[in-house]
Amino acid sequence: MIQPAQPELVTVTIDGKEIAVPKGTNVIEAARLAGTDVPHYCYHPKLSVAGNCRMCLIELGMPMADRATHEPIMDPETGKQKIGWIPHPQIGCATNVVPGMQVKTQSPMVKECREGVMEFLLINHPLDCPICDQAGECKLQEQATGYGRGYSRFIEQKNVKPKRAQLGPRVTLDDERCVLCSRCIRFCQEVAKDDVLGFVDRGSYSTLTCYPGKELKNNYSLNTVDICPVGALTSTDFRFKMRVWFLKQTNSIDTESSVGANTVVWSREGVIYRITPRRNDEVNDTWMADSGRILYKQVQADDRLHQSTVKGQPATLAAVIADAAKLAKAGHVAVVGSGRSSVEEQFLTKRLATTLETETFVVGQTGEGDGLLISADRNPNTRGALVTGLVADVPTAQLDALGAEIDAGRVKTIISVGEDLIAAGLTPAQLDKVALIILSAHGTSTTAVADVVIPTLTVFEKNGTFINQQFRLQKFAQAIPGLTSASNDLVVLDELIAAVGGEASEGDMKSLWKSMGAEIPVFANITYGNLPATGLLLDSSAWDNLNFPEGETLHFKPAAAEASA
Repeated sequence: MIQPAQPELVTVTIDGKEIAVPKGTNVIEAARLAGTDVPHYCYHPKLSVAGNCRMCLIELGMPMADRATHEPIMDPETGKQKIGWIPHPQIGCATNVVPGMQVKTQSPMVKECREGVMEFLLINHPLDCPICDQAGECKLQEQATGYGRGYSRFIEQKNVKPKRAQLGPRVTLDDERCVLCSRCIRFCQEVAKDDVLGFVDRGSYSTLTCYPGKELKNNYSLNTVDICPVGALTSTDFRFKMRVWFLKQTNSIDTESSVGANTVVWSREGVIYRITPRRNDEVNDTWMADSGRILYKQVQADDRLHQSTVKGQPATLAAVIADAAKLAKAGHVAVVGSGRSSVEEQFLTKRLATTLETETFVVGQTGEGDGLLISADRNPNTRGALVTGLVADVPTAQLDALGAEIDAGRVKTIISVGEDLIAAGLTPAQLDKVALIILSAHGTSTTAVADVVIPTLTVFEKNGTFINQQFRLQKFAQAIPGLTSASNDLVVLDELIAAVGGEASEGDMKSLWKSMGAEIPVFANITYGNLPATGLLLDSSAWDNLNFPEGETLHFKPAAAEASA
């Protein structure tokens, strides 16, 4: 594992408590490390500093020294160096710590400043908390309770602003709730590189809008909803569907490409309602693509498979395993694995192929990368296929080699794990020459002509790991129960291995990882249980000479971070 360089530390005092923090840390982050909350709206750790909400005001002081001699000025009563306090409050977001800095976050002056800021923010804010989609995760509501006066002195009529305004196909604006933090504007400018948002008018009439002739429709638009501290920006897809406090959160991975953006799946009673990004500074910071947020809809898609079949007729799992084993043991078998399968599934797919003493193939899925969080390699686990030995080189998009084997009569049975063979380049005529055993969660043109079809689970219905483009091993967890009519891929593969005379695993993740650690050196001393939430960077030196579709393997870095690096 690569160890990051250790930052230079400086010592500061926050509310009387000394703490060592990395040099260049701003006061908000330093206070967080000290266990103190400094409220804020406009500040975001992955965006440039705007300093316009003023909620993070603090008192700031520095040790005093004689201007002529630079000798410390000592306090005779305490025997310590005297602190010179700035007479006016300072904003914590734009103030970086320096050695000896003194900070007060709970003083009477700070308390009065916060109450004043909250009072101004609430002057034109509508009293619609009971129907606001942000309820349960609204910073304005939380901070009004924690830092506000508890009453309002404002008696004039509130300004009326646009409500239910469509900024784009996926984002809805209620401008009366906007606190003018400008997070969404800065995100579009600095990260998405799509400068479409801005404020118009002045004072209490300021309004968020798109530039004339433009709309917020880039593939990262919903990140503005995530970072909006109030209920101004909402997801059109999730809007009014469920209260967030009813939802269960499950850590997962975006499977649309090899970037492996970390996500959170929000579900209730077996139904997924939304997917949001999960912070991982080494992979995706706090962002994800809009296209990855709708992947949960594959769980209840119309083409979802609900029945195991043999020759098109319904059958039990035991019956289809028996038929599949009979076909496989006849010889001339090829196994097609998937770059969308988990590491564990790829390991068992490789074990199945080894038991059958046959060749394995993996389909490469490629597309145009966007330079942010969508790579050209559209498989989430191409590296897993390499590490587990399922393939020896970066897979191609077409199964031309397998097609040649079929045409030559050397392959008479194909076991495919999660791949549409026709989409991968095999022709219907070629598939007519072979027996097809298909494991798939969804119906495809291949399952329609298969001899044996076994319905399996989506990524949201099982546990496992992927290896992303950095060779970072990351785990995902089961968010909802699997379909009762579908089977876990690991169970099906285990039973197939046993049915063809191989050694099956014990059926649980712990024993499977024990076997993987024994057979694959890079997995030694790793278990599914001890993997950190941010993943584990593996030694990728064995694959450095391979030509991956997305080119150089680098983790995402936002424009703001690049500018300051």
